[in-house]
Amino acid sequence: MALFEYFPNYIWNLSVAIAMESGGQIGEIIDMCQPIKDAADSGADAGTPQFMKQWAAMGDKLLELAAEDEAKGRNFSASNKLERASLYLVTAERMQGHGHPGRTETFAKARDAFDRSTALGKLNRERVEIPLETGTMPALWTRAPGEGRKPAVVFCNGLDSNKELLYWTRLPEELARRGISTLCVDQPGSGEALRLQGLPVDPHSESWASKAVDWLETQDNVDASKIGMTGISLGGHFAPRAVAYEPRFASGAVWGANHNWREVQDKRMEREGQNPVPHYWAHVHWAFGANSQEDFLQKSDDMNLNGHMDRINVPFLVTHGANDRQISVNYADDLYDQLVNSPRREKVIFTAREGGVEHVGADNMAYGRDLLSDWFAETLGGNAG
Repeated sequence: MALFEYFPNYIWNLSVAIAMESGGQIGEIIDMCQPIKDAADSGADAGTPQFMKQWAAMGDKLLELAAEDEAKGRNFSASNKLERASLYLVTAERMQGHGHPGRTETFAKARDAFDRSTALGKLNRERVEIPLETGTMPALWTRAPGEGRKPAVVFCNGLDSNKELLYWTRLPEELARRGISTLCVDQPGSGEALRLQGLPVDPHSESWASKAVDWLETQDNVDASKIGMTGISLGGHFAPRAVAYEPRFASGAVWGANHNWREVQDKRMEREGQNPVPHYWAHVHWAFGANSQEDFLQKSDDMNLNGHMDRINVPFLVTHGANDRQISVNYADDLYDQLVNSPRREKVIFTAREGGVEHVGADNMAYGRDLLSDWFAETLGGNAG
């Protein structure tokens, strides 16, 4: 099992793979990628305007086709096209540097398409706003079916994802199938919280994760004694930190361990490991609200879980891809080894036998999705079938 590598650089291939795993159609993806194949030869950063142009154009075409379906009363078909339009526009926006012309408008168009897809498709997700000390945390709420109070999982972003991409992992769908609701959050430093409110990363994730628990406790269809927490990519720092310091979490998991992300930055300055997005240092400065490299490194000092994991006293699952090119698999070992007070700790390294070997399973998300869903079904009282 390997990443689909159409371009000569990892960052562009990662974006394409994520889009494929998130519901993109291979024919549409090839149509977007063929005209820009040569542009990728100049490096991950240089050709991003051409990348945005092609992917945004496909998004615009799908918006037109969706409007034609809607005019004929074919709302479900319109929703399907709006969903892919939003995905391609999100991918186009994600690949641009902070302040790139058209980025703000592309993000707004993607959000609108997503919301219209929700309504026309009658999809099981609701946009909600979680109050924070400053501003709000936009989120998507996917309810488990049936009557009564159900377990719930808070699902947080990595460095460069958003709640829509979390939803497109289909983890909320699989959790709902197992009787568990999901709250996908744009925490500070990601998604709308960063782009529309300017809220930077907070390394002390319990400060915003606790607000998510507060909100869940107000929902009459949530069993507040059965709330879990997970995160993808850099969420592999945020989720363990939150579970360590928020005692109301009953279970935790990571989709990719990120045990010492501060150390990863030192390695990246030495050109070790792959970056997740073009214009990487500009992106992290923006996400952390930093005005220089020195300021960023200082603000990221607390992105390190050493000395904190012994506080976790609930079940915790660690997953990682054996061939992760961004974050070393050794960090999964570090996290697992330090879960000394967890009553049930498990570590699963995805190998070539099953797939999911790349960063957060970008080559194949099926195995991570299934495993996390079953883990929470077993530890929160859901139904694994």
